[in-house]
Amino acid sequence: MNIFKFVAAVLLVVGLAGCGAKSKFQSYNGPEVTHVLIQKENRKMYLFHKDRVLKSYDVDLGFTAEGHKQFEGDGKTPEGVYRIDRRNPNSAFHLSIGISYPNEKDIAFALAHGKSPGGDIFIHGQPNGERRVGRPDWTAGCISVTNREMEEIYAMVKNETWVTIKP
Repeated sequence: MNIFKFVAAVLLVVGLAGCGAKSKFQSYNGPEVTHVLIQKENRKMYLFHKDRVLKSYDVDLGFTAEGHKQFEGDGKTPEGVYRIDRRNPNSAFHLSIGISYPNEKDIAFALAHGKSPGGDIFIHGQPNGERRVGRPDWTAGCISVTNREMEEIYAMVKNETWVTIKP
């Protein structure tokens, strides 16, 4: 009879463990993501391992998507080559990974015009407590995906990964 109590207890523990909230932090054991390509015109993001596409995603961009970000508040998503330079597990947008905008060229251009280049450009999920999927180009210049996709991207893309953003 004791074996039955033991088995029942184990099944109860396993069952209760499955009732917990799903973590937004995934693990990834596949090929290294060596490059992220964002094509603004197509609203697509591709994660590459060398020359092979591992995953692709539909994205939303800044509210004034056309053109390169030049100044704070212009609503444009930057264009150029950057790096993933930070991670925010407590983002107001589910999860986020930072893009190294502005670079020296971006800063010099903005300052030459007496303005700030802005900053805080991220690849991120949806606003916490809100769902914006289906509302195109709503960010202040960031790249947005669904929360489920962001969980995958957050696990796959490491700091120092190259990011190319094309028009």
